[in-house]
Amino acid sequence: QVQLVESGGGLVQPGGSLRLSCAASGRPLGRAMGWFRQAPGKEREFVAGISSNGGRTGYATSVKGRFTISRDNAKNTVYLQMNSLKPEDTAVYYCAASANSYNDYISMDYWGKGTLVTVSS
Repeated sequence: QVQLVESGGGLVQPGGSLRLSCAASGRPLGRAMGWFRQAPGKEREFVAGISSNGGRTGYATSVKGRFTISRDNAKNTVYLQMNSLKPEDTAVYYCAASANSYNDYISMDYWGKGTLVTVSS
């Protein structure tokens, strides 16, 4: 069984930055991972994904150029650096991992409980 625990959320002013972390435990993860988010009253959406070796990444159009996903497989941790934050980035951010795929970071099998990011002045 895999457990994913997110951290780093909080309140930030527009234009500010936050770095989210996702620590995986239970067994070593060498598969694709990603970040998703769900804003109030909206469906959960893909934000960013990364392949097992970090060589391939993908981003939602709305965050491209502002967010950066990375991973440290030695620490079983994936990160999401968020810069130039906007009020519309306010959401609960979820870390997710694939059970079997090295490159597919859209269809995920394991999910964290989420961390709240609020962008407001």
